Amino acid sequence: MYYKRLIDRHLTAWKDDPNRKPLMLRGARQVGKSSAVRQLGAHFDHFVEVNFEENAGFKSLFSAELNPQHIVENLSIFLGVPIIPGQTLVFLDEIQSCPQAISALRFFYEKMPELHVIAAGSLLEFALQSLPSYGVGRVRSIFLYPFSLDEFLWTIGEGRLLEAKLLANAQNPLPELLHLKLLEILKKFLLTGGMPEVVANYAKYGQLLESQRILDDLYVALRADFVKYKNTVLSSRLIEIFGAVIQQAGGKFKFSKASSSSNHGQIKEALDLLIMAGWVLPVTHTAANGIPPGAEVDLKKRKMLLLDTGMFQRILGLDLAEILFDPAATFINKGSLAEQFWGLEYLKYGSPYTPPALYYWHREAPNANAEVDYIIQQGADLLPVEVKASAQGSMQSLRQFLKEKNKPFGYRFSLENFSAFEDIQVMPLYAVSNLER
Repeated sequence: MYYKRLIDRHLTAWKDDPNRKPLMLRGARQVGKSSAVRQLGAHFDHFVEVNFEENAGFKSLFSAELNPQHIVENLSIFLGVPIIPGQTLVFLDEIQSCPQAISALRFFYEKMPELHVIAAGSLLEFALQSLPSYGVGRVRSIFLYPFSLDEFLWTIGEGRLLEAKLLANAQNPLPELLHLKLLEILKKFLLTGGMPEVVANYAKYGQLLESQRILDDLYVALRADFVKYKNTVLSSRLIEIFGAVIQQAGGKFKFSKASSSSNHGQIKEALDLLIMAGWVLPVTHTAANGIPPGAEVDLKKRKMLLLDTGMFQRILGLDLAEILFDPAATFINKGSLAEQFWGLEYLKYGSPYTPPALYYWHREAPNANAEVDYIIQQGADLLPVEVKASAQGSMQSLRQFLKEKNKPFGYRFSLENFSAFEDIQVMPLYAVSNLER
């Protein structure tokens, strides 16, 4: 069964765009890329799926001249499916296994622009890095992530609760009963995470323990994939650095504490590979003096997020009972899981057409250290966001940023209901998507 995703409307818009380009769907392994394309394919008269890993023979169609007409004719004959521009969706899956097919995308744009072509692959970023050019300006990319909390609410049948959440604000907070219900669902989502297989299983059976077993399976598969990332990097080193990302969650990533057997260059190479694969997402320090926030960054100061909170808590071994059954819990690993969740949610509700980018601010000064969890751009302004894992906590750093940068207000996300006081907008941790409103 397919559960609707935020990406669906973007795929539909691409389908209906008369000036569309071949589409490249990018994201980590098993985040739902193939399922989303197949769902889109149901809206065409004909659907052609080419998987270069399942059938390596397809590569021979791209081994000679990259003539779209010839490629389409041969595909149609081999598969016995009509490939008609405007009526057929051609899906090139696991395209990283056939670099020539990636190169062919630009020629589909130039010579068969009426044909709908989508490419996807679990390790696509590595193939793109090795190609000198794959058609800049002739291919459009869309980035896909695991399920968001809003998508999770749709999936478990809480559509009306989602609508109420999206309409709430400081002037119109949620009734306390609904607020508490959303906090309980948030806890469950933090435990399941957003990987499609886990979400689908929980939606069908409602068993958190089974969700944890599926997360174990995904982690085993992820570790097995490490050997595919790069031949010159030991999979054992990738596993070690992957573990270091989890252990250092919530703070600046320190190379000196990441490994006892690898030097700085080796750690950086392994970390870059994990980022490229989409499983690790950096949060980079910005001076935050003006837009865009990426204009003044310090790449030596970075925090690292794991792509999925379910995987994070499972590997870390958090106490599930404490999160589930203590209503007053300052839950979520004393803050780091809350901070991770917020960053991931913010990416999921942002534009899927741009690569992921997250920023934070930190000022180091004698007796006056200050750090703000996230810096976001809204219109022509940069605004601070602090994330708290409870309903209480100091806002000293947030106010320091507002004063120093002369900003009109900042955001505080916590377990509190919607409210506002002075120059702080208070929003519940489950309401990251409300920022779009």
